Amino acid sequence: MRKINIGLTDEQRQGVINLLNQDLADTYLLLVKTKKCHWDVVGPQFMTLHKLWQAHYEALTINVDALAERVRMLGGYPVGTMEGFLKICSLKENSGNIPTATGMVSQLLEDHEQIVQNLRKHVEKCNKNFEDDGTADFLTGLMEKHEETAWMLRSFLEGEALEADGLKPEMNKKMVGV
Repeated sequence: MRKINIGLTDEQRQGVINLLNQDLADTYLLLVKTKKCHWDVVGPQFMTLHKLWQAHYEALTINVDALAERVRMLGGYPVGTMEGFLKICSLKENSGNIPTATGMVSQLLEDHEQIVQNLRKHVEKCNKNFEDDGTADFLTGLMEKHEETAWMLRSFLEGEALEADGLKPEMNKKMVGV
């Protein structure tokens, strides 16, 4: 096998590969959890959430492949078994009762926010610990996608009336002195 010569030491590459494999494990588990919600959702929001989660799991499928390919670009091998994923992921399975539609949204929101937190730390480690700006940029892009998804899910849960200026009605009254 030819030695990889991309400006990173073996130790730097292995450090980044370890981070990417954790991100891959988290993303794969989130994909499974999103599919499960897509299959099980019921109630008045069925069609909206069913379609939303289809779009989400399709995007997660692309992210899984991109993460695995990034691991290969750095000379590593991606984790590729459920056992392997569950050993290194930071997310937890939600086995048990099927939650309400709102409960599903809340659980998926928590997972996306956890992934954002992890990616933020991994971007910093890629830059400072491993001097891999390429992977830091790659992970920043993934983080931004999860931030957008978290915003969408959070917006679904909020469901409160807002004024045209974006403030809640009670905040406008306080600001005006009413």
